Amino acid sequence: MAADVAVVVEDFAGMRAQGFGLVERADLTGQLSPVKVRRGYGLLPARLWPSPLRAVAPLDVAGCRAIVAVGGKSAAVAAALRAPDRPVIQVQNPRMALSKFDLVIANRHDEISGPNVVLTRTALHQVTPDVLAEARAVWAPRLAHLPRPLVACLVGGTNGRYTLDPTAAEVLAQGLREVMEFDRAGLVVTPSRRTDPVVRQLLEERLSPRGAWVWDMTGENPYLGLLACADRILVTIDSVSMISEAVATCAPVHVIRLPGTSRRIELFVRELTLAGRVRLFDGRAEDWPVEPLDDTPLAAAAMRRLLGE
Repeated sequence: MAADVAVVVEDFAGMRAQGFGLVERADLTGQLSPVKVRRGYGLLPARLWPSPLRAVAPLDVAGCRAIVAVGGKSAAVAAALRAPDRPVIQVQNPRMALSKFDLVIANRHDEISGPNVVLTRTALHQVTPDVLAEARAVWAPRLAHLPRPLVACLVGGTNGRYTLDPTAAEVLAQGLREVMEFDRAGLVVTPSRRTDPVVRQLLEERLSPRGAWVWDMTGENPYLGLLACADRILVTIDSVSMISEAVATCAPVHVIRLPGTSRRIELFVRELTLAGRVRLFDGRAEDWPVEPLDDTPLAAAAMRRLLGE
């Protein structure tokens, strides 16, 4: 039996999380239809592909009521698959004509608008209260030996806008040492797949001797457990997705600056700062009253309206 929705995305964890997060919050079923770009087409922006369906390996969307696409390459493909009885919901700014989609769900910092556009403050994701409760039940006993407050640091990596190299990692390590010393905090650090192995090793060497736990990228991924159990969360500025997942928890969130800049991400962080949900990290893990912030249900409601649910 076909799923309700074909999730047309490049097969990256962050894109899958956004697509399936939307589908699941809408109480629909989804099937992954991965976008695999054929050799040569990756040299052109997807919006310039003359025949998007020829640019990718065949996708199976038969029997699905709708398509959810995430990102620019997926947008071009999904727009080509659009049919009167198969609407397309695009997640993120497609960087092509918005009229090619039935619904566009983008972040406010994308600075787009239109009659078919719904804007959210946060990226879409799968970090629900139930998911956090399940992770807490598993990870709370494993982290019980660490001092409180428990501070989780989510570390991203260098991208086209920000740099997390050994020099930046030294600055980060010094700030985290201050958290452990002045706030008497327990510290857990989880790198991501984008974190340079040299950076991860440097953080481990600087922090582990002081009692921090730095995940070595083996065994079970502690990411959800840290979101669920941390009293305070620090997250590097390079990742809108990680910041969005962090603010969906009940913990205060500090954003760690890195060398570089991005107008979009700076606007995103500024809005969450003005809302009182995040603060910039200055070497201290502060505590202040917060409520979970998650706009995924807002986007899911718009999708259900489109489908007549």
